Amino acid sequence: MAYKIIADKCEACGTCIDECPNDAISENDGVYTINMDKCEDCGTCIDVCPNDAVLEE
Repeated sequence: MAYKIIADKCEACGTCIDECPNDAISENDGVYTINMDKCEDCGTCIDVCPNDAVLEE
């Protein structure tokens, strides 16, 4: 499984949180993070991000 990060170009629109089927994405003070313990590598966050801010490392 690839490790995913949310890059600085994230505009905190909430699309990824709304679409994540595993509740793996959270927001804290406008900063979005992915909990890789919950992530099942489905790629939905990458597909729905309008700013291409979700990246695989």
